[in-house]
Amino acid sequence: MIRQEGAPRGRPWLIWIGVLLFALSGAALAVPGLWLLTLGGSAYYLLAGAALLACAVLMVRRRVAALWLMAALLAASLGWALYEGGFNFWALMPRLAFLIGLAILLLLAFRNVRRSGAPRLVLGTIAAISLVVLLAPLIGGAHIDGSGVLPRPNATASGDLDWPSYGNRAANRYTPLAEINPASVGRLGEAWVYHSGLRSPDGKRRGGLQLNPIMADGLVYGCTAFNRIFALDPVTGRQVWRRDTLNRDSSGGHPACRGVTFFRAPVGTAECSTRILAGTIDNHLIALDAKTGAFCRSFGDGGRADLLTGLGKIPQGWTHPTSPPTIVNGTAVIGAYVVDNQSTEVPPGVIRGYDAVTGRLKWAFDAAKPDATQPPAPGTIYTHSTPNAWTVFSGDDRLNLVFVPMGNGSPDFFGGKRPASTDRFSTSLVAIDVTTGAVRWTFQAVHHDLWDYDLAAQPALVDFPVGDRTVPAIILATKTEQLFVLDRQTGKPLTQVEERRAPPASATGERPSPTQPYSVGMPSPFRGDLTEGTMWGLTPFDQLSCRIAFRRSVYGGMYTPMGMTPTIRYPGELGGIDWGSVSIDAGRGLLIVNSNHLADRDQFISREQADREGLVPKVDPRGHSAPGGAMAGTPYAVHWGPFLSALGVPCQQPPFGEISAIDLKTRRTVWTRPLGDARASGPFGLRLGLPIVLGAPNIGGTLATGGGLVFVAATQDEMFRAFDVHTGKLVWQTRLPAGGHATPLSYRGRDGHQYVVIPAGGGSLKDPQGDAIVAFRLDAKK
Repeated sequence: MIRQEGAPRGRPWLIWIGVLLFALSGAALAVPGLWLLTLGGSAYYLLAGAALLACAVLMVRRRVAALWLMAALLAASLGWALYEGGFNFWALMPRLAFLIGLAILLLLAFRNVRRSGAPRLVLGTIAAISLVVLLAPLIGGAHIDGSGVLPRPNATASGDLDWPSYGNRAANRYTPLAEINPASVGRLGEAWVYHSGLRSPDGKRRGGLQLNPIMADGLVYGCTAFNRIFALDPVTGRQVWRRDTLNRDSSGGHPACRGVTFFRAPVGTAECSTRILAGTIDNHLIALDAKTGAFCRSFGDGGRADLLTGLGKIPQGWTHPTSPPTIVNGTAVIGAYVVDNQSTEVPPGVIRGYDAVTGRLKWAFDAAKPDATQPPAPGTIYTHSTPNAWTVFSGDDRLNLVFVPMGNGSPDFFGGKRPASTDRFSTSLVAIDVTTGAVRWTFQAVHHDLWDYDLAAQPALVDFPVGDRTVPAIILATKTEQLFVLDRQTGKPLTQVEERRAPPASATGERPSPTQPYSVGMPSPFRGDLTEGTMWGLTPFDQLSCRIAFRRSVYGGMYTPMGMTPTIRYPGELGGIDWGSVSIDAGRGLLIVNSNHLADRDQFISREQADREGLVPKVDPRGHSAPGGAMAGTPYAVHWGPFLSALGVPCQQPPFGEISAIDLKTRRTVWTRPLGDARASGPFGLRLGLPIVLGAPNIGGTLATGGGLVFVAATQDEMFRAFDVHTGKLVWQTRLPAGGHATPLSYRGRDGHQYVVIPAGGGSLKDPQGDAIVAFRLDAKK
């Protein structure tokens, strides 16, 4: 017969519920906790699990010692949580919230048990203290690193009332317009919405809206994923014209159109005095009359230049432009997307310069033959499998240069068979003379890139303060969250860059670079290398699973090469800083950057296993599903994907996304705050709708304004926000029809009002797709 200290006078069923929960929880922590300990990890989970199992036994026997033991466990867990995670809600939540819940259950179960008063008081006090410690960090705002005392903006220039190119003038994503400011932004409302459509011309496919519109010569211009190009009235959103431009069927492995380019032709040009240039997914560079949308028949062949010329025989959909051309001194320079991780034999990554009036090919940059820039003789084929450049370039008319951010040679994750010519220009910023196509200088941001750290962000131009003068500079933001500041004329760093040792390879045949460049002279949004202590989860159970997965993986910090054992890649494929790039408040000398803190977990598999899985190159990547790559021509195939817990949430601790302001003169971070909340987040991909500041995954750019605001959408939570540029304080937000994975633009309409426009296309972060372009202005009808 079990001796009882005192039978409860009511609800004994609650004790038995507690016994079951404590026993199951204890076993779920103790058994894998022992595994973690054998892997060299923390002993906490084994000890905590054993304590919960002991509590379950004591509850069966009705011993008030269960209360004392739970009080000791919770107190120890509070100290351990603060030691490992600091005073941070997201670090404390999986370590404390579940235990606080068990403590409350135990208090209720023993409410009427004799001689339980003192231990119930102690346990209740510790539970209350733990709850206060857990919730207190939720009360607070931006993390302020500097004084917030910044210079006032320059006066608005009359010529800067539009937004004539991707990223605006100097690719700095800045407008000096100041009608919308922290004092007036509360009156901001929706002015108009335009629905662009998602379907291909044949109606068989859907494509996301990754557009960054422009506003020039009195019209807003944009495009759909299938290259339907349109012009809108900037005040009403009324469609002025719309043109289907695809010459072939809806081919393309990755339908996307990130924007179009406006060009004012030289005086005397007979046709299309103003024109829109764009690359299409059926591999053409096209020119349209900016006023009517009609093809400029004198450009190329009836308005089209064929970009398949010189590529040789290639599989359908393995290459096509996704970003608009950059025009420098009348030369339109364009690159293209090339399929990743299918094979070592992929289409050429050639960069080409065309006459923006005639469509005549002026030069071609083939990374394997960088000195042979003149147009090749008919029938010549560019070198296959060279590094490509899929993102948006920048240009400097005064220097006659186009700045091309390069990717790496295929496949992304194994480079044992890459030739030296591939490594030379991979993941490099290349400055090309737009008259001759000759390379003026290069700067390599990652040596022998094995992580898909291709340069995705458009470089920003700035007059950078150096001592008592300014130097024409270019700022390169990377997926590794580095900010490199380079002399625009020479490519030499203007802030300190140092080479640091990098982890060795574990894959046979790989030859990683022994060092990698780090921009130590500029602040970085990077939060530091991962540790077991930074592993996260919604509960202690999936946090424990993440800690075990971390211990079972190879991770030596950034630049850990992949191998046959699972490998942690951090930052992951998204970056870092992706194609949203940075904005520069030219009036205040501030750089604004939004970034992600998400890891991937990857693994090579043998060619035999890949064959068993049917992981072979797809002729059309529309039939290819990530996370897997055939990497034909190498000894391995690859599985890759986000590093997630058993509940489908990231294994590293929030924030998953942040926004920061950096003073370019002092080179210090002025403020940093989490970007986005948890309303679109939850286990197993569920959207729980919790408006708790989390720091969400984001892709898209920021807009800095002369009014002292930073506008950004980008986040998975589908919100559009404005921050005070001086303090980082959130001063305005609204819900969009879908995620705004784009860069906002701003212009002054003919009605005298300042407008802010954001495409809401969603889809880039596995969120719902949309097709809306939304404009806001002050005192608009909400």
